[in-house]
Amino acid sequence: MKDIVREFLLETNENLGQLDLDLVTLEREPGDREILARVFRTLHTIKGTAGFLGLAKLQALSHAGENLLGRLRAGELLFDAEIATALLAVVDAIRKILAAIETTEQEGDGDYSSVVQSLERLTRSSGTVSKLQPASTPTVDFIPRVSREAVPESVPVVIGPTRAWVPEPTLPPLPSAPVPVESREPTEVRAPAVADTSIRVDVGLLDKLMNLVGELVLARNQIVQFGNSQEDRTFLGTLQRLNTLTTELQAGVMKTRMQPVGNVWGKFPRLVRDLAAACGKQVRIDMDGQETELDKTIIEAVRDPLTHMVRNAVDHGIESPAERAARGKPTEGRLLLHAFHEGGKVVIEISDDGAGIDPIRVRDKAVRTGLVAPEQAARMSDRDLVNLVFLPGFSTADRVTQFSGRGVGMDVVRTNIEKIGGAVDIESQPGRGTTVRMKIPLTLAIIPALTVTAGGDRYAIPQVSLVELVRLEGEQVRKGIEQVHGAPVYRLRGNLLPLVYLDRELGVATDRGDDREIVNIIVLQADDRQFGLIVDDIHDTEEIVVKPLQKQLKGVTAFAAATIMGDGKVALILDVLGIAQRAGVVADSRERALSENPTAAAALAGDCQTVLLCAGRDGGRMAIPLAQVARLEEFPRSAVERVGGQDVVQYRGEILPLIHLSRAMRRAGSAGKANGGPRRVSPAPASDSIQVVVHANRDRQVGLVVGHILDIAEETIAARSQPSRPGVLFTAVVQNRVTEFLDIEHLVRSAAVAPTATIGD
Repeated sequence: MKDIVREFLLETNENLGQLDLDLVTLEREPGDREILARVFRTLHTIKGTAGFLGLAKLQALSHAGENLLGRLRAGELLFDAEIATALLAVVDAIRKILAAIETTEQEGDGDYSSVVQSLERLTRSSGTVSKLQPASTPTVDFIPRVSREAVPESVPVVIGPTRAWVPEPTLPPLPSAPVPVESREPTEVRAPAVADTSIRVDVGLLDKLMNLVGELVLARNQIVQFGNSQEDRTFLGTLQRLNTLTTELQAGVMKTRMQPVGNVWGKFPRLVRDLAAACGKQVRIDMDGQETELDKTIIEAVRDPLTHMVRNAVDHGIESPAERAARGKPTEGRLLLHAFHEGGKVVIEISDDGAGIDPIRVRDKAVRTGLVAPEQAARMSDRDLVNLVFLPGFSTADRVTQFSGRGVGMDVVRTNIEKIGGAVDIESQPGRGTTVRMKIPLTLAIIPALTVTAGGDRYAIPQVSLVELVRLEGEQVRKGIEQVHGAPVYRLRGNLLPLVYLDRELGVATDRGDDREIVNIIVLQADDRQFGLIVDDIHDTEEIVVKPLQKQLKGVTAFAAATIMGDGKVALILDVLGIAQRAGVVADSRERALSENPTAAAALAGDCQTVLLCAGRDGGRMAIPLAQVARLEEFPRSAVERVGGQDVVQYRGEILPLIHLSRAMRRAGSAGKANGGPRRVSPAPASDSIQVVVHANRDRQVGLVVGHILDIAEETIAARSQPSRPGVLFTAVVQNRVTEFLDIEHLVRSAAVAPTATIGD
């Protein structure tokens, strides 16, 4: 009996979320009989189970709602806003009763008589028969009333470990004449219910499985590290198979934790409806990409920020019907939720067609409240000014309402998103609307990270925060690192980059002073700011298993978690934002860069692109958009094999086809000489290894073989010239050098590369 009650609570809570969505949809589309039938069946099920369990309040409430739905389904009433409000009140009341049952194992002391009376009044109303909704043929689809002689006068309900007996609830009297109480739609073939095709698994069990897979990944990493020193081909083959199976198992378990973002969005139509009604506005919400999946941990982390942004859009963004009409807009505002995958992350956009954010008003308010200095505000672009709304305590609302205006929330939104390794940004055009864009990782359990050493200890830096690596040697160290207001900075492509010495910040610095002949700088992104983290040594990148810190260490802002490396030793995972805050670079790094380079703010509004710069074997410079780069690898030439006229390498359990860019460019531009193509330079002598840019697209991965990887550059492309040959999108100047921007898709198609194959297929 206890298991039955628990199953009833789980299933009913799931159904209530769908009820909210269905009722809001019915209010907008009252003629949708399929949705109306689904709502009726849900309340019918709740009523029947409540009667079996002896839950009198819940049975009476759902019975009253079912009676009203019966008249609606028969076409005797039309679904309108008043009926929608009454049925939504039923949903709210059912939630309260379920919460009381879960907490106290009783229905609680709540009085829902007013809700029942409202439903009965609407059921008795004459209404208007819809010519578009003919009444269905009456049949008998109800739980028959059993005679009192056939059952005991009371039914059991579980309370704790024992049973208590409560009186049977009073049932409404039978009709004077035997007539069918309910009607059924024609029998139809339905898809299997969710319960028939899926099972419920406790989240704790999934977490345990995830931890075990994490331990397996750690063991795999240790064996792989050991295998690097072995030459036994049988052992290496077995190791490769273990690596492949572990990767597949990890992906499978991760998939069980993935949930569609639509699970969070399901409550927003109801939220928008109620809030719009309270604000006197008309708002339609559209959702696109509900099937986009995220880890359950991420889903829970973004629930509140998303809710806050939706409320802001309705309360602040979308105007009243009169204001919209005066501006030539439709009286009904539109709110769009859009989710999609991009660059290994999930992007969630909340867009409205409202009044937008006035950057001048934001600037004046920020200066007036002392949040930004006037001279700094004068140098900021419109986009930077709009993003000032994320400052703690900032609000553009002229008055405080029950929904907003207190200057709290937006800074919490950014903080919560950045805690999970994400980023949030606002784009707005006055009079046309606002878009809030959140970029968040797919999962937090197993992440790629860069391993570094500082003060003799190893640390891991999440790759999501990594921008680029810079190495200075000899004279570059003495001339490249400068002091500005007593703080070390490095001039990176014309901008001053604040520097932080990791060993000093963590208090593990050695006594070698500043006489370093080699300086390794890791350029990191934190809070929309970039800074350089100086470490002793930089090691490889690998997937690490995130182990949360114990509660005694939660207050240490420099560390986010811990992991176990391939040699079995523990390494702490750095909290990039915490390091930046401890070093004091988050607050002022942007201001220093702008003061040193006044054109930097203007460049933000231009066509700014982040590209990987490579040199071909013919000496030419090529640029590949960083969004098309999955990984950078280096393979020994001995690892290259020839299969069917195609060079391939074994890579992460797959067969990776290789495209030699210089050859592909020559093939694509065989007429280049006649068209004045680039002058050929004698190729550099071959080395023992090749550098490969791994490009992933849909069903395939390919390796682009380049002569040499030069740098990662973020440039504003001010001028472009026509492509000099096929396979090139355009030519532009990057870092004062003429550079060809490659059309990777064209080159891959020209090479006729087959889809990536898995080893063993």
